[in-house]
Amino acid sequence: MSDGTFASPDLSTFCRLDELGLAVVGQRVGADRAVLACRVVEPDDWCRQCGCQGIARDTVVRRLAHEPFGWRPTTLEVTIRRYRCTGCGRVWRQDTSKAAQPRAKISRRGLRWALEGVVCAHLTIARVAAGLAVAWDTANTAVLAEGKRVLITGEDRFEGVHVVGVDEHVWRHTRRGDKGGFNWSSQHLDHGGVGWDVQGHSCRRRRPGRDGSGRRIGRCGRRCAHPDGRSRRVPCSGSSGA
Repeated sequence: MSDGTFASPDLSTFCRLDELGLAVVGQRVGADRAVLACRVVEPDDWCRQCGCQGIARDTVVRRLAHEPFGWRPTTLEVTIRRYRCTGCGRVWRQDTSKAAQPRAKISRRGLRWALEGVVCAHLTIARVAAGLAVAWDTANTAVLAEGKRVLITGEDRFEGVHVVGVDEHVWRHTRRGDKGGFNWSSQHLDHGGVGWDVQGHSCRRRRPGRDGSGRRIGRCGRRCAHPDGRSRRVPCSGSSGA
């Protein structure tokens, strides 16, 4: 090597497959996509039932959508060995849980790329699906599940967080009235949130202060049901703004 600061070129490291327990053994690069032939690094040839060593029986191929490089969809064709136990006769496959969840069609790195694209880069699900070369439903289901696992059910999701806040109150106008919800962002809960200020036939939103008062933050001309459930229809606030 001409420079000690560089390491030998390694496609497995460049594609971050070493994090998934995979190694690249071949590639096929086309104009619209790239396919990487991979093998599982760990042999996993010991029976978990009786402890005897197994012998290689055959192989199967598992295809996984991976994070794209240069916006070219990348597919992993992982060759997985199947073993037969010499003691009890049990048959099993090499463990690929590091590469992807059971029966998943997207690798863990692909899921991470998709979630970061939606949350940080504000990509649409359609753009994520095109980048992974999967169906829209597949991408949408995978992103929702990964987002719930990482952002909602993760035990360390609030590490370093001192204040939890929301954006503005969202009112969805329907034929049966309005339904409320929240957009998560930066309006702190300890500031009082957003409330309703009803004056005659006007329905405005108000950001309350400590004494329940506060400046009005907008109104709209749409006609929807009154927030307190009364049947008469009046203009209510559907706008936002600080």
